Amino acid sequence: MKRIWPRDVRLVESGAPTLEFAGQRGERLRITVLDHGLIRVQHWPDGTPRQDRTWTVVGPDGDVPREGRLREDVSHFPLPPFEVREGAGALHLRTDLLDLTVSLGDFRLTWADAQGRSFAADTARAYVYDARGTMVSHALARRTDEHYYGFGEVAGPLDKAGMRLRLEAVDAYGYDAATTDPLYKHWPFYITYAADLDLAYGLFYDNFAPGVFDLGKEVDALRGAAYRTYEAQSGDLDYTLIYGPTIEAVCEKFTALTGRPALPPRWSLGYLGSTMSYTEAPDAQVRLGEFVDLCAQHDIPCDLFHLSSGYTTDALGRRNVFTWNRDRIPDPPGMAARFHAAGIHLAANIKPWLLKSHPRYGEVAAADGFVKAADADTPEISLFWSGGLYESAEGSYFDFTSAAGYEWWQARVKDALLDVGIDAAWNDNNEFQLPDDDARCAGFGDPLRAQDARPLLTLLMGHASYNAIREHAPDRRPLLLTRSGCPGIQRYAQTWTGDNRTSWATLRHNLPMGLGAGLSGLVNTGHDVGGFAGPKPDAELFARWVQCGIFYPRFTIHSWNEDGTVNEPWMHPDALPLVREAMRFRYRLIPYLYSLFYEAAQTGHPIMRPLVYAFPHDARCRAESFDFLLGPSLLVAPVMEPGARRRRVYLPPGGSWCDFYSGTWHAGGEEIEVETPLDRIPLFVRAGGIVPLGKAMKHVGAEPDDQREALVFPAPEGGHGEFTLVEDDGVSFGYQRGAVTRVKLAVDSTPEAVTLAAPVVEGGYPLPYRDIVAVLPPGEHRSLHAPPGSLRLPDMDGRPRVRMKVGG
Repeated sequence: MKRIWPRDVRLVESGAPTLEFAGQRGERLRITVLDHGLIRVQHWPDGTPRQDRTWTVVGPDGDVPREGRLREDVSHFPLPPFEVREGAGALHLRTDLLDLTVSLGDFRLTWADAQGRSFAADTARAYVYDARGTMVSHALARRTDEHYYGFGEVAGPLDKAGMRLRLEAVDAYGYDAATTDPLYKHWPFYITYAADLDLAYGLFYDNFAPGVFDLGKEVDALRGAAYRTYEAQSGDLDYTLIYGPTIEAVCEKFTALTGRPALPPRWSLGYLGSTMSYTEAPDAQVRLGEFVDLCAQHDIPCDLFHLSSGYTTDALGRRNVFTWNRDRIPDPPGMAARFHAAGIHLAANIKPWLLKSHPRYGEVAAADGFVKAADADTPEISLFWSGGLYESAEGSYFDFTSAAGYEWWQARVKDALLDVGIDAAWNDNNEFQLPDDDARCAGFGDPLRAQDARPLLTLLMGHASYNAIREHAPDRRPLLLTRSGCPGIQRYAQTWTGDNRTSWATLRHNLPMGLGAGLSGLVNTGHDVGGFAGPKPDAELFARWVQCGIFYPRFTIHSWNEDGTVNEPWMHPDALPLVREAMRFRYRLIPYLYSLFYEAAQTGHPIMRPLVYAFPHDARCRAESFDFLLGPSLLVAPVMEPGARRRRVYLPPGGSWCDFYSGTWHAGGEEIEVETPLDRIPLFVRAGGIVPLGKAMKHVGAEPDDQREALVFPAPEGGHGEFTLVEDDGVSFGYQRGAVTRVKLAVDSTPEAVTLAAPVVEGGYPLPYRDIVAVLPPGEHRSLHAPPGSLRLPDMDGRPRVRMKVGG
């Protein structure tokens, strides 16, 4: 490798929205002003783009065609006018929000806000590339007290300052949630928060090649001051600086750039059951039916069950996607009907390859539906998981950049799964670990090397599965689950953090992993409750994991325990009452959760939020990795140690906090000690917070959803609070046509009085209820005022209650 960088850089073309520069060796560099706070920088070492298409940056419809879209098509961006001034050896570019200085000669960029405060700067030799190969990199100075969040799905603490992270998706079975790197996602995006300036910005590198983020791990005296780098093995450097100035604003702008998260069906917010054991059993259909019966027997609500890949095995135990083992499951439609009768949907596991022994392998090969070898017009042969743990056999990956591969896949999703009653798809093992970087993808007529296409194949697998489900039922929101992904996958799928290992440490360290994902646009994520690999969880660990897991956006229990046991809600009879109560509360929370999902689909705001998201001014919140907010109001403090019956909780500053259970108020900015009995974990609500609740049902829609409570926490010192409750049919795309109703739940308080309101701010969906019962904390003694027609109800458990008319 020969590392060089552009020299004698000069401006060669100036005209909105792009400024173009040339280097001594023919390099081209470009700056494009997409919006006042959205500026794109490109470096083409070869003088022309190595990749002229993007699949991550969306067009005006919020999506990307399967063949991609031209990177240089920026016509749908605002493209505002900007000021350019040239000085001695430098160029100054100014928008309404940013002031960018370009040091000519070495093309070193310095970024400042509109007040002239510098917040980011390239180092010397910032745009290094390999003169003999394809590597590209970018180096920025590290400022004092900077914090780095996001990165998709990464082990370790929430703040990645001082770490080195690989950008490469792998099958990380049984990973260590504190240290394993890399994991399942390829996510070249992160948020920088500069504490001294109270300013946040994002950096998104639009590149699918394997790479590295170094955030202060490396030290090199030749580079001078502290620095951080991004490096990719190939492609061009194409990054966008996303100016906040808040973390929330960065989340909004990044998901506007790469696509808003899909709004899932309401039923997917319930308990999603899963285990590998059932479909591995010789009598799988019987075992699956027993799960339905056991849910009813133990009074456990459930809305979906995942069919692991054991349903596809042949007589030799090989897993053949889109086939059914009729010995294990003799009647797939009958099995699906059994689940549906109980109100439980089904998702089926599908993997992006065919083994050479698959009965239809030759058909796909003949149609050119597989990734091809580098040096022959034949399918690339790789080893794939085929049967038991660590067993493998030869096969080939589908090429989703091939029309034949994409369309064959979609047809099988429909006829092998959806037509027999499967409701959702589970894209699994889709890291596309092609062993040869030079293996060839069709690229929809413009071939791509595997090195530049692995995450793209994952993204297009999601695109294919999502659209197959939507075509099968055009006005039903698809539910798609994916293990791997890159920016853009949130447009189609929910995800989870893969094959975690059973331990208290995993319960703990999965939390910052999920919080970082939420800051990266992956808002609909979760973790295998109880742990997937390793020993079965003991009763206490399992109960604590469920009590935490009910606050994950995606709540599922999944396992492949080494001793053959199964993680199920009833696995520990002594813990079953605790598990059942926690799961009932999850179902009661669905109105609150669904409103957060709707907000996320409109804005990109995360559902689970690290404390730094709302309290960046506080040093403890900037470092907190484990306690989190669910939405704007509810602080969740999980119990993550065995035997813990008390724990300390830090309450962020800026207002008071109410104990969810007792109604006791505590000042913010203080650490308190609270009891943590086995039946609950600590919960607190911000002053002014409102948490709407519904019925606990055996599944979503099991009975009319015609009751709402709103837990209201008026500020003792006085203040205002509100929460927008969103209601629609929960399954169709009617909300996009205006069939949605939003109710603004509001509370105003003084030291003497509390005033409640519930006006309708959008009314396109007929509400199944006419009033909402507002419930206040125990001990609330101030006079209560509510809309005309409201009724004061008797206190219950010391909690004042008011039946409020909606719309008043």
